[in-house]
This record gives sequence, structure tokens and C-alpha cells, in this order.
Amino acid sequence: MTTFEIPVPDGTAEAYVAGPADRSAPGVLFFMDGIGLRPQIQQMVDRIAEWGYAVLAPNVFYRSGRAEDMAPDGPLDTDERRAAYFQHVGPRIQALTAERAVADIPAYVAALRERCAAGDIGTTGYCMGARLAVRTAGLQPDDVAAAGGFHGGGLATDEDDSPHRGLATARAEFAFGHADNDRSMPPEAVGRLGEALSDAGLLFINDVYAGAPHGYTMNDTSMYHEEAAERHYRVLEELLGRTLR
Repeated sequence: MTTFEIPVPDGTAEAYVAGPADRSAPGVLFFMDGIGLRPQIQQMVDRIAEWGYAVLAPNVFYRSGRAEDMAPDGPLDTDERRAAYFQHVGPRIQALTAERAVADIPAYVAALRERCAAGDIGTTGYCMGARLAVRTAGLQPDDVAAAGGFHGGGLATDEDDSPHRGLATARAEFAFGHADNDRSMPPEAVGRLGEALSDAGLLFINDVYAGAPHGYTMNDTSMYHEEAAERHYRVLEELLGRTLR
């Protein structure tokens, strides 16, 4: 895995990249969770790259600072440490408005295109990153053939800029693995998301992972749930294999 910088509308975003750099492998755009780029994201990017993909994970909070300056100083492996750190996360997420996200996405796709094979790409997102993955699929349907969203929040709200409203222009196959009893993605929102996917005529998985808390893939936090995390890797690998190979 290496790091490089991407020109974006309001500055420069650093990004993790892994996998072949010779444009021989299909591309996957990875959207981080609210904690940001850190060793755990490196591990996840590397694992996906080992399946045979060129993977790029941008610092989508670049307007708030560099990733290394915003990262926690250690694992958030207790509820107390996680709660204390998340006092800093809310303002960053709020600053990344839908308008700003949509402005940035083409630059991330273009950067991935410089490293990956021609043809369809995939995207996957975690927590708030799941919203970005959905937006990417709707914004750039000619590029995105696969989109994963895991323990995502706010995917299907009543707001005019809710991510699910962009599904009408998507063509990707989707796989969602929702956290159980997630206040940011309650059952009615899961149902609304499923209806939007069906109305758009898309292939999709829209599952709730029983017993898995919000943030279940992140093994550097107290929310990690190994069974659900490994299930997510299986689902994602199968999705990418069906659509990009």
C-alpha cells in the first residue's frame, strides 16, 4: 500500500492505494468511515486488493485537515475512548455536505482510473462512507457496476438530498449489510432503501446483520463484531467477482 495526493475541488486529498499500479486490475473506490484514514483502513484496503483489485481510499475529510492529524492516537477499543473521539467526528461529517461530496466524487473516480483497468469499477463504503458509495453509483452510472454499503447511516431519509434518491440513475448491483438496531438506519429506512432499489430495477442485497452493532467491521474500535465483519468480506468479494470479472 502507498499514499498519494489527489487534486480535488477545494484542495488536495491524500489517498491510500493498493494493488497493481499498471492498470491491469479492476478498480475499487473505498470510502472510509467517520474515524478516517488510519491503519485499520490500510488493512481493509490491502485485503480487498489481495482479491485482485486496484483499490483507492481517499481522505474525504480533506477540507478539515490531513488524515494523520485527525486520526485517533490509538485504538478506540473501549466505549469511553470511542465516545471521546467521536466528539471531534460530528463537525467533520456535517461539513461534508451532499453538495461537496458530489463535487469531489469525479476526482476520486478519475484518480482510480489512472491506476485500474479500463471498464467497470466498484465502490464500497462504511458508516458515512456508505452514503458516498451510493452517491457515486448514482452520479457516475457509466463507471460503477458494483456498490457495497456496510453499517451505513442516513441512506434513506426524508431529505431532498437523501442518497437513496440517486438510485434512479444507477445501474450497479448493490449489497448492503446494515447494523442491527442502528438508530442511524432504523427498519423503516432499510425498507425505504429496499423500495428505492426495487423501483429502480436494480439487483441488490439489503440485509440486516443480526447482533452486529454500528461500526462492526472496524477492529480497532469497541464496535467490532468478527462474525459480521467476515460476512461483509464474503459478500463484498462475491459482489465484485460477479460484476467486475
